[in-house]
Amino acid sequence: MSTKKIQVGIIGGAGYTGGELTRLLIHHPHVEIKFIHSRSNAGNLVSTVHQDLMGEKLMFSADFSNEIDVLFLCLGHGESKKFLVENKIDANIKVIDLANDFRLQQNASFENRKFIYGLPELNREKIQSAQNIANPGCFATTIQLGLLPLAKAGLLKEVYTTGITGSTGAGQSLAATSHFSWRANNIQAYKTLTHQHVPEIMESLNQIKPFNHSTIEPLNFVPWRGDFTRGIFISSQLQCDKSLEELNELYESFYHDHPFTHISNESIFLKQVVNTNKCVIQLEKVGMQLVVHSAIDNLLKGASGQAVQNMNLLFGIEETAGLHLKANYF
Repeated sequence: MSTKKIQVGIIGGAGYTGGELTRLLIHHPHVEIKFIHSRSNAGNLVSTVHQDLMGEKLMFSADFSNEIDVLFLCLGHGESKKFLVENKIDANIKVIDLANDFRLQQNASFENRKFIYGLPELNREKIQSAQNIANPGCFATTIQLGLLPLAKAGLLKEVYTTGITGSTGAGQSLAATSHFSWRANNIQAYKTLTHQHVPEIMESLNQIKPFNHSTIEPLNFVPWRGDFTRGIFISSQLQCDKSLEELNELYESFYHDHPFTHISNESIFLKQVVNTNKCVIQLEKVGMQLVVHSAIDNLLKGASGQAVQNMNLLFGIEETAGLHLKANYF
């Protein structure tokens, strides 16, 4: 591998995912950040927005340069397509989009670019030979990692899923439900059975199911807003006649060469994954009822961390580079 560093550009650097991406890439051993784009903050130090980066000399820029190897799009949903239309990006530049613009197969081809769905535990080989990546959604990542082994084994039946997410999942723009006074000591269900991540989840589960099995039944998903800032905890319930021992072996085998997904025999909890790129999974079974618990950090494995993981795969470097992170356990 060449010793030349990967030249990176970030579009939308003032938001939560742009900030997390900057924090990761500043310390990445194989990366040099060429620019962090933000029209509203151009000319200001990045630390004026992301104040924990005080001391770093990075500046926001209003200019876009093609003198990069990879471009991260950290924009709002629907804005990535608009950016690609309005800006001429050299064909040799790899693009990693963190929004939902290109995740579904029907939207994966755009402006002579073909986007591969960037869940490494599902599409690692495709990612390694890709030019453009559609980074998965945070709820989608957590639910899929909990269910993919069952789908591959042909064991996935109708699933009832509940998940709770922190306030950063709503993005940096203020809304009534993201204010501290609303979130504190509060929980609310939202987008019941209609969450926008369900279609990408169903595409992945149907992609990996045995070819001679019928289409997997729709997912019944109820998301909750939680009283904390970051992280997602999912519980998915379905009927299954396999023993817990058999199922744990199935999951261990499926994820044995994936460095960020881990199976636990003990109860999992959110603090194990917050501030890491990990997903932890635990299986519980009572009678014929199986419950799969899965947890991630929505801003890392659910967004910017997974984007860096995808970049590592695109450029043939160690998949875990720049992602050896410490959990905020206490």
